[in-house]
Amino acid sequence: MYQCTMPPWLLSSVSEFPRQSSLCAELQGKRVRLARRRKNTQTNSSIDSLRRAMLTVVFVVAAVLLLLPPPLSMAQPMEFSTCASGAYVANSTYESNLAVLAAALPANASSSGGYATATVGAVPDKVSALALCRGDDNATACRACVAAAFGVARRDCPGSKDATTYQDGCIVRFSDQRFLDFIGVNSPVSEDYADAADNITAAVPVAWFNAAVVALMNATVNATVALAAAGDNSTTNSKKYFATAEEDFDPNHYPKIYGMAQCAPVMTAAQCRSCLGGFVSSISWFLNAKPGGRVLGIWCNLRYSVKPFYDGRPMLHLSAPPPPPLAASQPGAGRRGRVAGISAAVACFVVLMLILSACAFIRSKRKKAAKKDDLLKKMARGKCTIFDFLTLKEATENFSEKHKLGEGGFGTVYKGKLPDGQEIAVKKLIESCGHGLNQIHNEVLVLAQLQHKNLVRLQGFCVHKDEMLLVYEYIKNGSLDNFLFDVSRGNTLSWDQQYNIILGIAKGIMYLHEDSSIRIIHRDLKANNILLDDDMDPKIADFGLARLLGGGHTHTKTTRIVGTYGYMAPEYAIHGNVSPKIDIFSFGVLVLEIVTKRKNCSYGDGITDTVNLLSEVWSCWINGVISQVIDQSLEGNFRNQALRCIHIGLLCVQSDPDDRPDIPSVIFMLTRDEMELQPPTQPAFFFDRDSNSDSQPSEQRVFVYDRSGAIYEQDMSVNGITLTDIYPR
Repeated sequence: MYQCTMPPWLLSSVSEFPRQSSLCAELQGKRVRLARRRKNTQTNSSIDSLRRAMLTVVFVVAAVLLLLPPPLSMAQPMEFSTCASGAYVANSTYESNLAVLAAALPANASSSGGYATATVGAVPDKVSALALCRGDDNATACRACVAAAFGVARRDCPGSKDATTYQDGCIVRFSDQRFLDFIGVNSPVSEDYADAADNITAAVPVAWFNAAVVALMNATVNATVALAAAGDNSTTNSKKYFATAEEDFDPNHYPKIYGMAQCAPVMTAAQCRSCLGGFVSSISWFLNAKPGGRVLGIWCNLRYSVKPFYDGRPMLHLSAPPPPPLAASQPGAGRRGRVAGISAAVACFVVLMLILSACAFIRSKRKKAAKKDDLLKKMARGKCTIFDFLTLKEATENFSEKHKLGEGGFGTVYKGKLPDGQEIAVKKLIESCGHGLNQIHNEVLVLAQLQHKNLVRLQGFCVHKDEMLLVYEYIKNGSLDNFLFDVSRGNTLSWDQQYNIILGIAKGIMYLHEDSSIRIIHRDLKANNILLDDDMDPKIADFGLARLLGGGHTHTKTTRIVGTYGYMAPEYAIHGNVSPKIDIFSFGVLVLEIVTKRKNCSYGDGITDTVNLLSEVWSCWINGVISQVIDQSLEGNFRNQALRCIHIGLLCVQSDPDDRPDIPSVIFMLTRDEMELQPPTQPAFFFDRDSNSDSQPSEQRVFVYDRSGAIYEQDMSVNGITLTDIYPR
């Protein structure tokens, strides 16, 4: 408050006091009015300054906004196209076909659940198209989106033969290429978008946000793949592989993150996971810390945002990810923080490795289960049964010795009887670790699919721990060696039966070498691997077991010899060379055994004192007494056939595999009596004490048999020129 003080000269007279008081009051009023005026002036000046400052800020912000490109708001609809090379001419056939597609595809997509494909015309004017609407679009919105997409494509890619249009509600592609044949093959397009006020890096840590987005998208993808897996077994035409999700996040900045994933309903679950999985793995580097983004392909797409963008409630709800730890502010906290960070990183790495290991283990288990299911389906188609071990154990009375049928290079065979009365032969393999279990399954499946009247039928198998058992049809008459070499039977085979056995074995080999889905080289053809059925027809057993158990093959060589000495070809026994000719050698030994009813690798009984059957037969051949090794009761055509079979057998046991005939030629020689045969040379493994014997007959001779059994030598041609090859393939 102002106070009035008068100078001393005004106080000289008391009589003047009333005047003094009036003057003081007047001065005080003037001062008050002056103070108020000054205060109002200062206030108005402050207001003017504030107004000028605010106007300046507004002008600056407006100028910056005008200079910057306008941001793509999440509310702004997406609409763009990508174009490929190649263009069509206006008013061309291609343009007409494209117009037909543009008219038909919107209705097809809206009526078939949001997905449709179509093809119009013929090459080079053939047009293929695909439309995929978003899963939450109704039929009307889908139809309008697909129809608009063709217009957008013509606007963005005028005249292009191959264009893809991306919109919020649908994806449409048309092309002159056959892209519909390659389901899941994408050219992904990524897009990030944000509002002007969004700044993830300033609001929350980038790593936290990225991890939350990846977790959200992984969960969304898993839900979509689950729908695809369920859709594989669905017969409806309105399948939708579309999933939405939301994830709680930072309540102070972004309360939720929303996600969506979609696959074309024509895809399998595996194709859907592969397509979306590749997209998820790329999110972190090209949508890094963006508040929203999407990766688009014609077969699948995904999207996330901090703002809702789909209709309806989400199908999944995820809890918030743990926030990053706060930095310490106490003295020495920097070092302790680094130590803690390193420790946390190591711990996270260990936990991550454990999680990855667990995931890999679970995935391998699921993969094995899926493969097993697929294998079981294939087994059912191939009529191959997977037997239970206890069933086979009971059928053979715990693999009793009294049920033992025989023992060979691959294992022991037992007779068994199933609960339904069916008799079976169970081969308990010596080893089953040559391949992995799945590979063994595949090999058994291959063997089960081989069906021929001269092959023993494989009915199924059993894998128990480290043991492998094969189940075959039971052949009552047993193996051929019992009829040839068992003295107690008295050589009960007639010549018709012997010849039928030789021809049947040849036909079985023909099937394995030439007519089956894969070429099988037996590698262990011998008399006890030939079984005889009720009609005395031969059946080859143990075919493919060398392949099943693994032989260390490297192209045409093997590091592991399997088979029986005496039946092995020299190039196989000595060098490990594998070819169909090694089975031809074994077949030749079998033929000589069947005709002579003598076992190889045994001494002759009265003919010559030779080391093996090959040497014995060859010595008789070159000495002109070959008739002595056949049944003397044979006469006429039977005797002629027996001598011819010996000749074919000698041709099959030549030392050089190139000199041996292939199996079609063998069958041709067996069934064409009038066919001339080339002269044989000294067989492999020939041992003779007589060094003066001629072991190399002339190459210009050929042997012919007349009905009396006598052997004549004829020149192959008058001028000595060799005749055309008489062994057609």
